[in-house]
Order: sequence, then C-alpha cells, then structure tokens
Amino acid sequence: MLNSWHSASSGWPGSIRAVNSVAFNRPQTLRLFRIVQVFIRHGLDEFVVALHLFRPYRFLLFILPLYWTRDTSKPRGQRLREALEELGPIFVKFGQVLSTRPDLIPEDIALELARLQDDVPSFPGEQARDVIEQALGAPLEQHFADFQLAPMASASVAQVHAATLHDGTTVVVKVLRPDIETVIEEDLQLLYRLAVLARKHWSEGERLRPVEVVDEYNKTIHDELDLMREGANAAQLRHNFPESELIYVPKVYWDHSRRQVLTMERIEGIPIREVEAIRAAGVDMRQLAHNGVEIFFTQAFRDGFFHADMHPGNIFVSATGQYQAVDFGIMGTLSELDKRYLAENLLAFFNRDYHAVATAHLRAGWVPADTRVEEFEAAVRTVCEPIFARPISEISFGRLVVRLFQVARRFHMSVQPQLVLLQKTLLNIEGLGRQLYPELNLWETAKPFLERWMREQVGPRALVKALRRELPAVAPLIPELPGLIHELLRRMRDEQLVLNTRSQDLEALRQAVRHGQRRLDGLITGAGLLLGAIVLLGLARFSGTLSMPAELAAGVLAIIGAVMVGYHGLRR
Repeated sequence: MLNSWHSASSGWPGSIRAVNSVAFNRPQTLRLFRIVQVFIRHGLDEFVVALHLFRPYRFLLFILPLYWTRDTSKPRGQRLREALEELGPIFVKFGQVLSTRPDLIPEDIALELARLQDDVPSFPGEQARDVIEQALGAPLEQHFADFQLAPMASASVAQVHAATLHDGTTVVVKVLRPDIETVIEEDLQLLYRLAVLARKHWSEGERLRPVEVVDEYNKTIHDELDLMREGANAAQLRHNFPESELIYVPKVYWDHSRRQVLTMERIEGIPIREVEAIRAAGVDMRQLAHNGVEIFFTQAFRDGFFHADMHPGNIFVSATGQYQAVDFGIMGTLSELDKRYLAENLLAFFNRDYHAVATAHLRAGWVPADTRVEEFEAAVRTVCEPIFARPISEISFGRLVVRLFQVARRFHMSVQPQLVLLQKTLLNIEGLGRQLYPELNLWETAKPFLERWMREQVGPRALVKALRRELPAVAPLIPELPGLIHELLRRMRDEQLVLNTRSQDLEALRQAVRHGQRRLDGLITGAGLLLGAIVLLGLARFSGTLSMPAELAAGVLAIIGAVMVGYHGLRR
C-alpha cells in the first residue's frame, strides 16, 4: 500500500522548483482530468483519492461507469506501468526515474516500472530533417550522403535515424523531438503542483517528499535534453575501454553533432533480449553473463564512471560475445571515497560481517555520527540473515543491496544519488545476467574482483600507483627543490624572529595587566579599610559607647588602609 513507501530527497533546485501554488490553469485542469480518467480505468483509484483535491469527491467514483468497468485483475504494479505508458512519453520517463528508487517505492511497483520502455510513436522524418538542418546550420545533404527519413527507433525524448557520411561511414543520428522542451515544461508544472498537493494533504507527504522526487526527474530529463552531454559521456566511456574485448562503445562524430542532434557510429549486434538468437550465434552464455558483471564492476570501481541505464533496449551483443552499449544519457559517478566505502560494505556483506557494514556506513558519513553501531548492526543482521539462509543461487545480490539501503534510511541515511544509480544498475545487470544464464552467481564474480581491487588500494602496489599518478605533477618541481627548501628555511627563521618579538611584547603586556590588577586590588582593599574605620567610629559615637579598644581598632584599620592607598596609588 501507499504507506509502505520510503522517503527520499534529491535536493536539486530546478528552474520550476519554486512552484508552491496549487492553482491549475485550463490546460493543466484538462490534463489532470485525463490522468484521473486513465488511472481509474486501470483500477488505480487509490492513487487518485490520496490527493486532497479529489478526496471530497471520492463518493462520485461509485457513479462513474469507468469505476465499474475498471480492470483490477492484474497486479498493482503492472496496472500502474500500463497507465503511465498510456499517458505518454513524459510519464513513461517519470516512471523510469521512479524505478531507480527501490528504496523509495514498494518492491512490486519498482519491478514493474523498471520494465517501462520508451516504445512510443515516432514523429515524421521531415520534422527530423528540419530539426537537424536548424541545429547544424546547413542543408542535410551537406553532412550526410544518405539519410533515412523512416526512424529506426523512437523514444520519449528523441528518435534515431540511419544515415551515411560522405566517406561511406554508416552512422545513426539521434534527434530530439520537436518542441519536446515545451511539452516537458508543461507536464513538469503539473507534476510540481500535484507534488505540492501531496506534500500538504497526504499523510505520507512529509516522509516521502514528493516535491523532491519531481526535482530528481526535472534534473534527469533536462540532462537528457542535451545530446552533446550524452556524446561526451560516450566519448569518456569509450576512452575507458580502448580495444576491449568485453565491451564496445561507438564513436561520436562531433562535426555532425549539436545539442539537438547526436551522430554516432552504427553498431551491428543482436539485442540482448533475443536470448535464443545469441545462443544460436554460438556465444558462451555463462561467460557472457559473467562478463556483464565484470564490466559493471570495472566501470564502477576502476573508473568511477558507469553506464546507469543498462536496460535491455540499450545493450547489444556481437557474434563474438562482445557487449555493445548505446544511449549514454544517464551515467553514474563514484568518488575515490565512495568506491572505498562501497567496496568495504559489499565485502562485509559477502563475509556476513554486519559490524563492518555498520562501521563502514559511519566512516563514510552516510548515517549520522551519533548512530549507535550496535543498533544499526542488529537491524542489518535482522534483514540479511533470513536471506542468507536460502541457497546462493536464489539470492539476489542487487535486492540485498536495496534492502541494506532501506535499513539505512531508517537510521536517517542521507540520500546518495550516486548510490541510487548504482543499486539500480546492479539490479539491471543481475537481471540481464540471469536472463542469459539462470544459474549466474554474481557473488562468484564480484567477490574476487572486489578483493583484488581492495588489495590494490593498500600496500606497496597502491603506493607505487599513487606515485606514478602524481609524478607528472611533481616532476617539474624537482629542480626547484633546493631553492624552495632554502626559501622555506629563511621564512621559518624570519617567522621565528617575528614570533619571538611578538612573544616578548605579549609577555610585557601580560606583566602590565597583572601589575595594574594588583594596584587596583590594593586600592580597593585600602579604601575598604578606611571606610570600615570611619563606620566603626561613627557607630561607637552614635551609640555613646566609644571605648579605648574601639578607638584602637578603628585607628589600626585607618592606618593600614591609608598605607595601602598611598602605596598602590603612588606606585607606577
């Protein structure tokens, strides 16, 4: 149910992030009622009445023909997926973003949303020609010897056409949909207003932070609207795997690319979802599955830069068993510290060392510093031990990582966008691997890789690697070392002289303060004694009991007081 969702926050200040009004204009109202209609027809009225806007009218559902003809025979996740597909490409993309948050949404919904594919109707090739010519600033024939107006594939944001360069190179040209940015902005406005309503009136609104979820979608969709960014991602990944036998990344042709147009080398491979065709090509399915795991861990831990959208539509396989990747709009990155702590966590999992898992989270700063290690350790053990009781072939490593982050969220783990992308990609890789080879044991490949990687991060090998990495920056400074050392020593000497002088001045100031304080104390004490003597004489005379002892006491006090006032008052 809805109350099983978990909170998240992307924290991205999008251009529409400031929307706080819940007023809807006419187009938004019509669009909203279209959404409600689709949701009711798919038996998702629980999502509709969750909004405060429609809660007073929920009794009207019972008189709507749609309510009585709705189909509730399918699982909830499947019905939601089909509703989003019917609503169009922007909601398909939104569902895909939600599918990357299994720590946020129920598992049944996350699994179904992960199956969302950008299989949407294409737009006319003539419009694609217009977009290309406007972006490149030249006629289409100036860049391409041949251009197929019929698209090869169509997605929510762009579609792909086959083409040939003037040197005979076969390429694919990715073109943004005309006016897609306007459509996205309008739907984003609507999503933000719905999110504001949910935050204010939904019982789970504060915990689930719907506005931040839309923020995350805002960032993702705008990143995908810049095809030059995607091209740069592809070029970086290609640079990381030169001449690799495991994976091939197509080349980007920058002279024929702009923000709205991306031209890349065309690859010829078998879609990874066509398992029988891959097997018929003579590919070793076990090796292919293990290679996929190795590619992912190499990207994540060696390079800290990984393909984060590895669903079946973006992966092909050559006749030799080499992976071929496309669509580089969503990439994940890991810092050196992220990689270190993540490796420690995963290895601790492999070894069922829950104390190490808890302490690694604390050292990484993923959970607050005041988190009790023992409580966190016990929570992780409670989740993991029942899973480890199963046969290893039945354990989903990706699901285990998701459960870990769900536990960490209970201990106020801050959202780590890079880890969200990593867990989503890990789930995709494991799912693809077991589709190719059902007996895939991801642990068998991952654990040796991580142990080898950790050995390379410590000890002599790591020191040599660090020296080799830093040597180019340090080498130009070596001839200057004698002069730099002499300058350092001179500055230290000068600083020491200044420090000594300052120390002497400070000591003199401290002495003066102490001397003044003693004078003040003496003056106050002397004045007090004089005042005491005067009061004593006054009281004795007033009462008529003046005696020799009283006069003597008053005289002694007066003499001592006068001496002290005189001594401290005249002293310099």
